[in-house]
Amino acid sequence: MSLTGIVKNVFNARLKELERYQNNGAEMQQEVLEYLVGEARDTEFGRKHLFSAINGYERFAEHVPVGDYESLKADIDRMRHGERDVLWPGQVRWYAKSSGTTNDKSKFIPVSGDGLRHIHYAGGTDVVALYLRNNPKSRLFDGRALILGGSHAPNYTLPHSLVGDLSAILIENINPLANLVRVPKKATALLSDFEEKRERIAQETLHKNVTNLSGVPSWMLSVLTRVMELSGKKYLNEVWPNLEVFFHGGVAFTPYRKQYEELIPSPDMHYMETYNASEGFFGIQDDPADKSMLLMLDYGVFYEFKEMQPGAADGGDTDGGRIVPLWDVEVGRNYAMLISTSCGLWRYMIGDTVRFTSKNPYKFVISGRTKHYINAFGEELIVDNAEQGLAYACRETGAEVMEYTAAPVFMDGKAKCRHQWLIEFARQPSDIRLFAQLLDKKLQELNSDYEAKRHKDITLQPLEIVVAKQGLFNDWLKSKGKLGGQHKVPRLSNERKHMDELLKRNGEE
Repeated sequence: MSLTGIVKNVFNARLKELERYQNNGAEMQQEVLEYLVGEARDTEFGRKHLFSAINGYERFAEHVPVGDYESLKADIDRMRHGERDVLWPGQVRWYAKSSGTTNDKSKFIPVSGDGLRHIHYAGGTDVVALYLRNNPKSRLFDGRALILGGSHAPNYTLPHSLVGDLSAILIENINPLANLVRVPKKATALLSDFEEKRERIAQETLHKNVTNLSGVPSWMLSVLTRVMELSGKKYLNEVWPNLEVFFHGGVAFTPYRKQYEELIPSPDMHYMETYNASEGFFGIQDDPADKSMLLMLDYGVFYEFKEMQPGAADGGDTDGGRIVPLWDVEVGRNYAMLISTSCGLWRYMIGDTVRFTSKNPYKFVISGRTKHYINAFGEELIVDNAEQGLAYACRETGAEVMEYTAAPVFMDGKAKCRHQWLIEFARQPSDIRLFAQLLDKKLQELNSDYEAKRHKDITLQPLEIVVAKQGLFNDWLKSKGKLGGQHKVPRLSNERKHMDELLKRNGEE
């Protein structure tokens, strides 16, 4: 029997537990809330918000205000300096430096020991369990896992306390047995210079038996491109013939899917999406035929959802929306997600918007970001619209998009308003005007508000596409010290700061 055949028996008990997700979601979430409130009852936050008097969701919602990073920032900084029992019991020694966008301001998300074990590592375990369930012939553990990670640094002067990318914190604390099936070596995985890391990863993994990949699609593609250059091969499965799955997350996979399928033209290659962030591990694509993800309900994360008000674009304006627990969500409705976790985040607005596709079990898709949208003229364009529109235009023209960003042009010299898209293509369409027309057409089909503003070109003119030179987005991220790790290009923006910086680098006026 193969090593995978032996190891998969370890996951069978967990698969039985996951069967509860089918019909017991509300009960499981109530159990999580009871656990969180009970554990944090004697923390400073728990005493301040009368956790001892909370006996259910309604009292929890009454006693605990909705917050975001700014509302917790002062407490988190005290924790980083070593204070105990502030937001979560004991001393929290690890902090995930979150750079979900390229904004200069960083967030330092606490990662408690409880959160590390029962949220982040639990998510990784369930990804493998569900993958092996869906692929009984897998040989996953008979080779190596190529896992991309970021870097970390000491947290102030506290001993054994770290701050950095979540992936680096996970690698630093991983069970030593996992290193037997993981590449690259730890020192390489934790390098801070992405270009040096990329080269060393390619060198170290070139002749290994890699069976699976884990990481952000954009950065993984950069590493794989270097592997191909070193190998001289045409396809990646010639380098790693037993490669069978890419566990991906962090950014939407749609713009990269075709490039991966061309790089790995194997019918036995699988792709599995995860929703793992610095704040927690929230979702797993449990069915290869379904693009939605299973909401993970027993990880020490309690979820709430804020209804998006009519006129709110991609969460851009969530004020006034009703907040509901999981058991009161509606399928098909757009929500901003709030979390309370065993890392000490309480009713925390994470910044993502989701839409449920099922309630038995609870499954969802990520529909966008609360700060990534364009609503300059009432057009309500969200990231989900953009991804679908680009996928359609690529499919119709044979183009491939690597990176993109879009922003409004509020008024040009002729008093005309429009959306401007800056796109870096892996394969440029032969007719960029046709690509723009197809994208614009699809956006109107997907979004009635955008369609209304485009009617007869009265409010919005046809969108404009600027072709980015190769490597533009990577060079821009590098200039900000944000190359690699979990750093991402902002997809949609309601203002032009990022766009103007990028256009200047691209040589545009």
